[in-house]
Amino acid sequence: MACVVLDISLPVDRLQALYRGHANRVEVVSRDGRRVNLPAHHLRPFVTHCGVHGSFELEFDDSGRLLALRRLA
Repeated sequence: MACVVLDISLPVDRLQALYRGHANRVEVVSRDGRRVNLPAHHLRPFVTHCGVHGSFELEFDDSGRLLALRRLA
């Protein structure tokens, strides 16, 4: 299993586009420079009235399938 750290800053207006169905994936650049493309529904547990902001650890298997997404303290 591998992990990458993501710094995500999605304001609420960008999230509204996701909920309206205009987009269903989010692309983020990890701290080590890799582009990560993940389904937006994985961010739902972290949505606040301001959007999604913070540092997250994404864990994935050898085939690139997402195993876990955790907010870092």
